[in-house]
Amino acid sequence: RARTHEFEAAAQMIDAFGAPVLVVPGNHDVYAYWYFLSRIFRPLGRYRRLITDDLTPTFERDGLAVLGINSAHGRTIKGGRIGAKERDKVRNFFAPKGRDVFKVLVVHHHLTKIQALGPHDVARKAQKTLDVASEVGVDLILCGHLHISHIEPLEIVPDEHRLVIASAGTATSTRGRRKHRQTNFYNLIEVLPNAFTIEERRYLPAEQRFLCDASTHFNRVP
Repeated sequence: RARTHEFEAAAQMIDAFGAPVLVVPGNHDVYAYWYFLSRIFRPLGRYRRLITDDLTPTFERDGLAVLGINSAHGRTIKGGRIGAKERDKVRNFFAPKGRDVFKVLVVHHHLTKIQALGPHDVARKAQKTLDVASEVGVDLILCGHLHISHIEPLEIVPDEHRLVIASAGTATSTRGRRKHRQTNFYNLIEVLPNAFTIEERRYLPAEQRFLCDASTHFNRVP
């Protein structure tokens, strides 16, 4: 519910990682509906104050470029929206980078319907955003929102460009959905020069640790 103490706890967790962190907001980071004016006019006020004011964070390392964009807004109930400024950021950040760079886009809401996940919403202007991502050669899109762990390759332009959607399950709460209800997941991604692997890691309460539940390997498409 975007309460101050929740953001403070999240900030403590992020600080404890001891590694570079890129974070994007989701619909639960927006002021609750009973804070009507704040929800409309400064929906991410607490997030920006207590987590980060950067809504388009980036991370770059040799052969890797990651960009996060914001899809969480107060004018929707739980769905998302991606504006022209965010699409311009995607284009301007990724377009100059060579095809040898592995390009990762991070966004909370989904950009396309995925049949395996059942009926679900996608962000407004999702198709335009997906088209831009394909145009600039994004390899992998990391998203969440649905609380279901799932990996799906998408062939946007047949025989020309394929990108992969990695939908993250619930990592730190009990808001799992469908078959993943009350089950925690996170994704571990290994990027190699000519391939990448996404490992879905499930939490086992009896062992009090995350273990590999499934691993999907992809050759990088030139």
